[in-house]
Parts: sequence; structure tokens; C-alpha cells
Amino acid sequence: MTRPALVAALLLLVASSAVAGAVPVSRRVLSNGMTVIVREDPGVGVVAASLQVRAGSKYETEATAGITNFMQRVLMRGTQKRSALALAEAAEEIGGSLDASGDVESTEIRGAAIARQWEPLLGLMAEVALEPTFPTEEVERERRLLLGQLQTRADTPQPRAFDAALRDVYGPHPYAWPPLGRRASVATVTRDALVTHHRTIYRPDRMVLAVSGNVPRAGVMAATDRLFRRLPAGAGAPAVSDAAPTPRSELRVMEADVKQAQVFVGFLAPPVDNPDYAAVSVLATVLGGGMSSRLFVELRDRRGLAYSVGVVSTSRTGPALLAPYLGTAPPSADAALAGMLGEVDRLRAQPVEERELARAKAYLLGNLAMDRRTSARLAWYLAFYELIGAGWDWPERHSRAVESVTAADVARVAQRYLVTPTVVMLRPPKGPGQ
Repeated sequence: MTRPALVAALLLLVASSAVAGAVPVSRRVLSNGMTVIVREDPGVGVVAASLQVRAGSKYETEATAGITNFMQRVLMRGTQKRSALALAEAAEEIGGSLDASGDVESTEIRGAAIARQWEPLLGLMAEVALEPTFPTEEVERERRLLLGQLQTRADTPQPRAFDAALRDVYGPHPYAWPPLGRRASVATVTRDALVTHHRTIYRPDRMVLAVSGNVPRAGVMAATDRLFRRLPAGAGAPAVSDAAPTPRSELRVMEADVKQAQVFVGFLAPPVDNPDYAAVSVLATVLGGGMSSRLFVELRDRRGLAYSVGVVSTSRTGPALLAPYLGTAPPSADAALAGMLGEVDRLRAQPVEERELARAKAYLLGNLAMDRRTSARLAWYLAFYELIGAGWDWPERHSRAVESVTAADVARVAQRYLVTPTVVMLRPPKGPGQ
């Protein structure tokens, strides 16, 4: 597909997303403070639900890093009514699935089923959320699995370099550690700590349930009220660290036995509620979004300095991350880093052309539309953005903001945010004479 055809296709997807956005969405706050959002879509044969809680690595400390994700995984290992196997079988019997995890700004219990089984699905999700038993043997089983995943992450070049970049960009801020946590904290957290953490964060005023699919709005609202009414408001919420990010300004070079060098260049970016967020999203797409981005065209196509390129751009309620990255042959690492920094400087110095701006906006909006094609992803979006305070309709408002971004906006945010890079390079040791 030619690049103009690709842009046209992405614009068609955006238009399709706008039509899909016309499906009615209802929001209600229950008497105990829990928020429920229902998206009624009679055109699909499934239902998906996302129960999210305002908790995650943002609310953790260096000593407790990873406790939320750990706790979420153990939730699935048994309730007062069912074992882990019985939970899996119950989900399969209604034609669906059930899972849980923790992230940076939120935790999630997610489920899906055939549409007519929406009420049993919500019952299973409430059971997992409200009646976990935290069996000691399952706690230790999940601990072993998590420690194995942390070791794999430390042994895999790109995640290892990215985690180092997080630490160097954020310093003492809790965004510095990934949701999986730290090996030392995961190894020492106790079952009692997991139980206490669950009681602390599972409060109705910190919870949002979003349901999307062929469901009756009134029925879902009534069933949710019945299932979660017994959840008390509770007292004491996880504290949020007031530590400010302290980006490292020196280049960090890490040496390891790797075949490919990894480079991350990190910058602090605005949070989702900042007026600059849309323009920074477009800037990130110009720099590293797709095969027409500057990093791909210049460093990979024209100069052959990279095998892979891209930009990590996060959605956060606090300082976000904008991080161009690349993978390259070790002898090319220094030249590739210089080329990447050169592209960053060019964005600061020269305005983006209108055709390039239009391509970046279409690519960005097209990806947002494609990521919201399923009931499961729609439920996640509704719950997450409501939970963090942006509002369930944030994707539509963000899309309109992206459409209105100008070349002058991109130039302005480039000069504001692409200032002092935090650079991490992972490469093999240099041989004699190199």
C-alpha cells in the first residue's frame, strides 16, 4: 500500500470510529460511591467488562514495588466459593474468560462472555474482587512465577534498557519502577501484606466498572448495585509519593553479552489532562510512529543505522514519558545515537510540513480507532479514563484535540519538552582497540 493510500485508509478507520462512538453510554455512581459505565451495543454478540481500581505502581514505594500486580494475580487463585481451576471452568462455561493484573495507574479484573451470560460474568468478577482467599501455596506459586518473569526481563536486552531508562528519567518518583516491581520487594512481600493491600485499595470510591456489549443498561446497573452494595467505603487509601522526577543528564552505558545494542532517549512529557498532551502525541508520531516517521525513514531506510525504531509515549496522571528508542548493530550504536539526537534537534529547530503533520495525525487517530475495535478494549478505555479523572469520553475529546493540532503547536512543544535528554545505551563490551 502506498503512503497516500495508507493515510486514506487510516482516515476511513477514524471515520468508522466516530460512527461507533454514537453507541449510547450511560454512567451512574452507586450509593456506596462506585462508578458504573454501560455501553449498550446490540450489534455484537459478546459482552466484556473491566473492573478497575485506582492503585498500581504509582502508589507504591521502592520497598513495596510490585505488590499491586502480585495481589491481583493471587486474586485469580481462589475465592471463598471456588478454586483457581473452578474459576477458569466457570468462565469457560459462559463462553468467556477471566483475568486480573496490575499496572501503573490502575488495577484491572477483566472478563468476557457471550452476551446472554452477562449477569453470571459480573457475578464471577464480583466474587474475585470481594471474596479472594489468598491461599498460601498460591501466593508462593505466583511469587516464583513473578521472580522468573523479572529475571527474564533483566536478561532481555530491550526491557532491560527500558527499565534502566525509567530509573534514570524518574529517579525517586514511583514511575521509576515497572508494574512487575523489583526483585527484592517481590521476594519479601508477605501474604498478610497482600491481604492488607487488598482491603486498603478495594474501596467503592476508588473503583469503576465498565461494561460494553449487547447488554441491558438498567439490568447491568441493578445487578452491579446488588453485587457490590456490601462493599464498605473503607478508610485509608494508599499514599502517593510527593517525590519529583530527577532526570539523569549523563549518558549511561551498560555492558552485557548481547547481540544487538539498545538505545533509549527519554524526556519528561505532560500528563493526560495537560493542554499540550495532544500536540506531544503528534510530535511523538512524527518522530517514531510508523514507517513514514523520521526515525524510520532517516535511521533505518536511508542510513541503515537501526534494525528497529520507535517512540514510547505513556498516558499518565503525572509526568509522562516520551522516549525514542532503537535497536542496532553494536558497531553502529554511537552513530545511531547521534542520528537520533540529530532528529530530535531537527524537530526543535524546523517546523513540521503540513503533509507530514497530516500523516502523523491520521496514523495516530487510526491507531486509536483500531485499538478500540473490540468490546474488551472499549470497556478498558471507558473504565481507565474515568478512573484517572479524565472522563470516560476522553478518547473522543483527545481525537478532536489531535485533529486541531497545528505545525506551530508541534514546534512549541518540541522546544518546551525536548530539552535535556536522558540517554541509556545497552551494548556488548568493546574489544581491544575499539
